[in-house]
Amino acid sequence: MTPAPPSPQLRAKWTPFLNLNIPLITTSPPDQLYRPSPLGDNSLTAFPFMNRDIPGFYVVIPAGGAGTRLWPLSREGHPKFLLDLTLKGRSLIQATWDRLIPLTSAARTTIVAGSSHVKSIREQLPDLLPENLFSEPGPKDSMAAIGLAAAILAMRDPEAIIGSFAADHMISGDDAFLSAVAEAVEVAKKDYIVTIGIAPSHPSTGFGYIRLGEKLGIKEAPNARLVSNFKEKPDARTAAAYIATGNYRWNAGMFVTKATVLLDLLHNYKPELADGLRQIAAAWDDETQRQIALNEIWPDLEKIPIDNAVAEPAAAEGKVAVVPATFGLLLLLCSLSRNISMVD
Repeated sequence: MTPAPPSPQLRAKWTPFLNLNIPLITTSPPDQLYRPSPLGDNSLTAFPFMNRDIPGFYVVIPAGGAGTRLWPLSREGHPKFLLDLTLKGRSLIQATWDRLIPLTSAARTTIVAGSSHVKSIREQLPDLLPENLFSEPGPKDSMAAIGLAAAILAMRDPEAIIGSFAADHMISGDDAFLSAVAEAVEVAKKDYIVTIGIAPSHPSTGFGYIRLGEKLGIKEAPNARLVSNFKEKPDARTAAAYIATGNYRWNAGMFVTKATVLLDLLHNYKPELADGLRQIAAAWDDETQRQIALNEIWPDLEKIPIDNAVAEPAAAEGKVAVVPATFGLLLLLCSLSRNISMVD
């Protein structure tokens, strides 16, 4: 088998945010951490916070994928999140770690990945604590991956608020991103599942869409709205119609919620999946019992995205909120053997 071509040379693996000479909790002036979008969406309120570290906030980074979207650069054993596609000396998963660490800490940053990627992730992220790398024995889509992390973290901290962010996103406008996540945490404290809706720059067919509902009126989260409903990835004409209304945002699959709230809702809609994940989590700290639980339970878990399992039915019951945001997001959608389609 021909080996995968190497990624461009990565810089020093240690994240600059955890340099011993730099305080972990960074500070920013309490003004304009939000930047207006090219669409002129200036209706959003800047979210002020002095310290970016959010106590009790845990980051979950699902790092899955079959390595087919950027073939031949990415392969099954070397998916795109391990590549330095921005040519900045950091892979996509390293950049995701760097972007989120100001809001949390290494102790509260977790990754869910397939066993074949564990070694590479550890090499690229030496700050990652061994107990915070959750290895799944086989791909079961986003609900099982995020649900597993939620179940383990709920055992460790029943008050945990988790935020799930893909390992392979390329984001511009870090201040706007951090501001949106911080606001989403405030909404999650009210027992909502919260997603982040990105202001669309064009009628993309690569994203699903979120229809904005009424404002929630939460003082600590002035931009938050209910999710009216979720829309699957549309064709170009439908996407243009969505944008023309001004009431839709891109759905990038970022979710912030209390771990226990997510598990309780999952139990309402998919009880067997929720029970299986909780059983695995209960055995997690004992390596022998963990392996037994994974062998017995994991193969039979339903393979389903978190959107279909929880977000969509919960939105119908008024339990899902959205924080509109204006940072840029880039997705690589196609194989390099064809033209590369990019969503910005």
